[in-house]
Amino acid sequence: MSSDKLYTINLEGMEFHAFHGCYELERISGSHFEVNLKITTPIGDVAKRDDVTLAVNYLNVYQIVKVQMAATKHTIESVAQSIIDALHQNFEQIVGIECSVTKLAPPLGGKVRRVSVTLVGDFRD
Repeated sequence: MSSDKLYTINLEGMEFHAFHGCYELERISGSHFEVNLKITTPIGDVAKRDDVTLAVNYLNVYQIVKVQMAATKHTIESVAQSIIDALHQNFEQIVGIECSVTKLAPPLGGKVRRVSVTLVGDFRD
């Protein structure tokens, strides 16, 4: 008998050099980004069976994020939404995703350490 309990998978500090931005120079030279995820999914029989094939596989999650980070966008909001959409499409058991995308040292005309957005996808009916 499977459990209906939810658990959260956190992938923190994924770093990428990517080409997102509203300025042409950002899309040519790129910037450094950080992505953080909180994925909520039912535990089901993952822990009981100790079976990775029943789980949201972290390696696959990372690879999906990497692909989405490689697709140039004008806004980090769009980047975060594409990550959420791709993860939900690939893992039907996911019921929620919180995705933060951070641009490190954004070109804002002064010293700014980072700018970030966080989007939440809730897929519960």
